[in-house]
Amino acid sequence: MNTSQQPRRIAPHQTPASSLGDSGRTTRLPTELLSEQAQRLVVFSTVALVLWTFALMLDSFIMPWLWDGWVRNWRSISLQLGGVTGSAVMYWYLRQSTIALENKTNAGITMMLMHGAGIAGFNAWAVPPAGDDIMRISWISLLILIFAMIAPSTPRRMLIASLVVASFDPLAYWLAWLAGGRALNPAYVFVICWPSYASAFVAVVPARVLQRLGRRLREAQDLGSYQLVERLGAGGMGEVWRAEHRLLARDAAIKLIRPEVLGVRDASEAQMMLRRFEREAQATAALSSPHTIQVFDFGVTQDGSFYYVMELLTGRDLESLVREFGPLPPHRVLYLLRQVCHSLADAHARGLVHRDIKPANIYLCRMGLEYDFAKVLDFGLVKIQGKNNARDQQTLATLETAPAVAGTPAYMAPEIILGNTDVDRRADVYSLGCVAYFLLTGELVFDADSSMKMLMQHLHAQPVPPSERTELPVPRELDDMVLACLQKDPSHRPQDAGELYRLTSHVHVRDEWTSSEAKRWWRAHLPQLTGPLQVADHRRDTAAAATM
Repeated sequence: MNTSQQPRRIAPHQTPASSLGDSGRTTRLPTELLSEQAQRLVVFSTVALVLWTFALMLDSFIMPWLWDGWVRNWRSISLQLGGVTGSAVMYWYLRQSTIALENKTNAGITMMLMHGAGIAGFNAWAVPPAGDDIMRISWISLLILIFAMIAPSTPRRMLIASLVVASFDPLAYWLAWLAGGRALNPAYVFVICWPSYASAFVAVVPARVLQRLGRRLREAQDLGSYQLVERLGAGGMGEVWRAEHRLLARDAAIKLIRPEVLGVRDASEAQMMLRRFEREAQATAALSSPHTIQVFDFGVTQDGSFYYVMELLTGRDLESLVREFGPLPPHRVLYLLRQVCHSLADAHARGLVHRDIKPANIYLCRMGLEYDFAKVLDFGLVKIQGKNNARDQQTLATLETAPAVAGTPAYMAPEIILGNTDVDRRADVYSLGCVAYFLLTGELVFDADSSMKMLMQHLHAQPVPPSERTELPVPRELDDMVLACLQKDPSHRPQDAGELYRLTSHVHVRDEWTSSEAKRWWRAHLPQLTGPLQVADHRRDTAAAATM
């Protein structure tokens, strides 16, 4: 990607009104939530049908047999027949695939009203209260609470419908009295009905949660021209989603970053930080190495979240690859290091310092007909040398101390640990030495039972040569190169990735790793990724273009 292909910036309050702008006002739930709620209502209607049918069989056959062969209350039979019929009709209605999801989910309120009326009628006519029933509570309370959890409705609609259903019991008792039934003590009616009214107000809480979830999901799923499809991961800084471009039908990865997780203290700091992210995204987009993750787009949502849109990769990150398949042979490690150095050398030449080089941020991909194609990820939080003005200094101090930005303890350069403000490209060289060490041995440079102890070892302990921690034969030149990268004093290391790239050409190994060897390895160990090119179904085989 060259400078003429820099990504389009979506500024705050310029997001189309059909997406983020309306998300905070609309009450319509996203399709995913509507579909899930419709499926739950189908299950509930099935359970209701079974229960009403069982009650009908109980009062029609079992109870008459116990009571000398006579049905004692024909009113209960009629109510149960109504419940069976209504549940069957609702089940059929919800199962029809041609009916809109909103119509299916709106049927939930109708279902609650129907069952509430049936329960109230059963309480008033079918099971007259006796003197020892004073502490009985109506099943309408449970009905309201269940529907509050599964029915996709606005808090206002949920409250109104729940109050109506809660009123069915006193209404049914009053109608029964008008029809010549027994007059009930108002205290008795209060004991039966007050839990239902309390449940009606409690029902507003899950309705609000559902509405808030729908609003957040809609905001996440409408970012500029991209529609989010599947969440690939989450971490301390936000979430990563697989997305599709609305017009180009191109898969991409979107990383959402929320300012509050970076420790900003007020809105001005958040805006300054977002401006810095914008500048860094533009600088990253200018990188031309094919081994650097491509940035397609970036922007800011109305809630202040920053997002990157990047290419979606198919393959494995080096950390999971080594954890699953073990250390890599030296000639393959060199093959990968040269590609990573190619990416970092391009960045270093443009004044960018990655500062979080680690195996999880290096992705091994299949790109077209090429295998073992390395991509360096997470360039969204790089440091730009010489570009920070005095106005940004205070905010940058906060940003520099954020753990997710500064680095990962197992791969952190000593100068970063010490909090030096003049961290440069040599910090990336140190981290890359830690990566090479891990690829060759399957072990971290320093093992410790806490992050603090690990950081102290990076400051003071001398690493054991990789050749002494693996059974694979590691050439002396490769040993020396890795140890040179791990020097505590930055001046004793290779001075940038370009110099390290040149050093890799002087390392002699018995065999060279070739594209044909890489293809054979992938067919043997990752056969699901060697077929026709497509986005993998398994999440671990699909990169989110950035790690958390």
